[in-house]
Amino acid sequence: MTGKTAPSATDPAPEKEPAPTPKEEPAPAPAAEEAPAPEHPPATEQPPAPADEPAPVPTAEATPAPEEGPPAEPQAPAPEPKPEKPKAEPPSAPLSLTVEEVSENSVTLTWKAPEQTGRSALDGYVVEICKDGSTDWTAVNEEPFLSTRYTIQDLGSGDKIHVRVKAVSASGASVPATLEQPVLVREILQLPRIRMPRHLRQTYVRRVGDALNIMVPFQGKPQPEVIWTKGGQPLDTSRINIRNTQKDTIFYIREAQRSDSGKYELAVRINGAEDKATLDIRVIEPPGPPQNLKLVDVWGFNVALEWTPPVDNGNSEIKGYVVQKSDKKSGKWFTALERCTRTSCTISDLIIGNTYSFRVFAENACGLSEKAAVTSGVANIKKTKTAYQPEKIPQRDMMEPPKFTQPLTDRTTTRGYSTHLFCSVRGFPQPKIIWMKNQMEIREDPKYIAMIEQGVCSLEIRKPSPFDGGIYTCKAVNPLGEASVDCKLDVKVPK
Repeated sequence: MTGKTAPSATDPAPEKEPAPTPKEEPAPAPAAEEAPAPEHPPATEQPPAPADEPAPVPTAEATPAPEEGPPAEPQAPAPEPKPEKPKAEPPSAPLSLTVEEVSENSVTLTWKAPEQTGRSALDGYVVEICKDGSTDWTAVNEEPFLSTRYTIQDLGSGDKIHVRVKAVSASGASVPATLEQPVLVREILQLPRIRMPRHLRQTYVRRVGDALNIMVPFQGKPQPEVIWTKGGQPLDTSRINIRNTQKDTIFYIREAQRSDSGKYELAVRINGAEDKATLDIRVIEPPGPPQNLKLVDVWGFNVALEWTPPVDNGNSEIKGYVVQKSDKKSGKWFTALERCTRTSCTISDLIIGNTYSFRVFAENACGLSEKAAVTSGVANIKKTKTAYQPEKIPQRDMMEPPKFTQPLTDRTTTRGYSTHLFCSVRGFPQPKIIWMKNQMEIREDPKYIAMIEQGVCSLEIRKPSPFDGGIYTCKAVNPLGEASVDCKLDVKVPK
């Protein structure tokens, strides 16, 4: 048994000599092409066994064959390159770069934020200038700023400069927004103009003791000269403070007095050009009391009073008078009349048996007078005995038979549209009203609504049809007789 098995182990050795042939042939290249196919993994591929012999059993010598280096290395798939991270894009250029103002040594710019700021937040803007004829751009601001308005200072008068603005973020700077034309640095002249506020165009009213703080804006370049006067004379600077800025003037009085009332003239001048405005100020206070208050007459429970206007109206028109009364029993004052516009009045509804005193206050826009005018005398409301004699009225016969003062009129209506019939009747006793259609009395029918008020008789026909047309009669009956009126109602059908 052992003698036979030994040759069988050695016999296949010569037959495996062709095994190196796959190493010599260019087998790895096709193997790499067939690598994606799942049914033939490249690591276990072997040359096909001869058809006349059964497949050899793998031995210890044959197992290392597929692991030998050169054929296995080209069969592994090459690693794919990693995609590069996209670079962050810088912001887009600022929008709408314009010049807002130019002075003798400065230029003020405005613009709008860029449409796109990129992934990074916007750090701010950088303003650069370049003199006309040069190509050297110089940054005006050392650090970026976020405001969309900037004033370039310390420029030379008469210089022409080009200006551009960049938006800056962590991703870099944007394409600059550049002014199309260079800017000429010079003073722009502007004619003087006073912009008087609307509430100051009318009389400006304040009370005595109030503070007057009035600001009047104006325009003009270069800085205009501001002149305040009153009646053509300079102002009293001991009481009135004037403070001027580049764009407005402030008129200030700590505590206003009656003497501060009047018309103040404001003039703004530049090199002969001038604009003027007038400020009318009125300082008011409560009026004085009315004068010469008299108790003119007392009758029944009525009292008549008269007085004259106050000597001092408080620098404001008198709006009216307040009249008050006080009875001797309580001693309290009660208002009897408010805002009486005349200098006389009648007080009624006084209580019989009481004794009354009266006083009158004057009123203007500032309020009531501090003092009142008081009557020197008092009014005693006495009880008087009167005998009532009723007037004799002769008897009169009021009986009257029915009579129509307004007849019915013919009507034409459309089917479905409610209509009314009207007539007027008089008579005493009040007559009974009977409505009839084609000589037939209209009784309790929901289609008809009959009413009579102050002698006016009405009949409402609700949503009539052609059947409701005909002759309608209104009949009035009382014990003294009867009367009637007729009309024709025509109901049409719309086509």
